[in-house]
Amino acid sequence: MLLSDPLFIVAEIASIAVLGILVFGIGSFARGGEFNRRNANRLMRWRLGAQFVAVILIVAFAWFKTRG
Repeated sequence: MLLSDPLFIVAEIASIAVLGILVFGIGSFARGGEFNRRNANRLMRWRLGAQFVAVILIVAFAWFKTRG
């Protein structure tokens, strides 16, 4: 079962973190203002880093599942 696999759970948490960062970034972009001007690029870098980690974890999960 997938929910008993620790790598799947970590990959799922990483994917949810990417979604959270993305929603927060879109929300701050929509509001605009000083916070967006100061932090828009930082939020994008955080999202890209989290997305990279999530993709690596998903690929590792798929690779380990095909290996048995």
